[in-house]
Amino acid sequence: MERICARGPLLVHFVDVAHVSSVRTLAYLSAWAERYGELGLTVVGVNSPRFPFTADPGKLTAALARLEVGFPVAVDSRYEAWRDYGCRGWPSLFLWGRGGALRWFHFGEGEYQATEMAIQEELRGDRVTDESMPEPMAPLRRSDAPGALVVAPSEEVFPGGSISEPWFATDAAPGLELEYAAGEAWATVDGRGSLALSLDSGEERAIEVAAPGAYRLTSHPRHGRHQLSLRASPGLSVYCLGFAAGIPEEAAAAP
Repeated sequence: MERICARGPLLVHFVDVAHVSSVRTLAYLSAWAERYGELGLTVVGVNSPRFPFTADPGKLTAALARLEVGFPVAVDSRYEAWRDYGCRGWPSLFLWGRGGALRWFHFGEGEYQATEMAIQEELRGDRVTDESMPEPMAPLRRSDAPGALVVAPSEEVFPGGSISEPWFATDAAPGLELEYAAGEAWATVDGRGSLALSLDSGEERAIEVAAPGAYRLTSHPRHGRHQLSLRASPGLSVYCLGFAAGIPEEAAAAP
């Protein structure tokens, strides 16, 4: 990775680019890098692999290009930075201020508005005026809003048997069938090909996989229980089926 010289606050974000919760945070990081870069904020990602294939630099590069990540991302395949920072899971975020002081940290998804307010507070201390500061960005998803009521999703499924052992389609087992309860369903895959999926016995549709990473299979307006059928073309490895929290039905119906 190229040498980074921060001239103001430094936001360090630990991810795995094929991990659902990590990928869901990246749009906020990209937005903050664009909104506050000229005001002095430096954003740096660190890929500490949760899945073995993201330790491959070539696959990591392809996954980042697909996600259109514009800020630099360091390779931490030996977890040296991960251990030094004391990360507790994916993603883990740290905001450093003047003099190397840790001003804010957060583990997991969420707290987007609080993170942005911490960024603004640190920039104000760096002679940035209120007039040049943008309004905090609106939540990208209703479930991201401060105080939003959400329902915990189903646990991850590792169809190959473990986080390091992928599932491949075979003649004996050409597809996967599972029930889940969530607001979104995702697949973590390696290789190139296509995923054919059917939701609740509906019409089958295909998702093209051009690079390794996490692919969103379904998104629902509210938390609910669903039946998913999934087939993978030859050459694709399915490591994980992951799920994201959704808002309950009564909250989804509110204006």
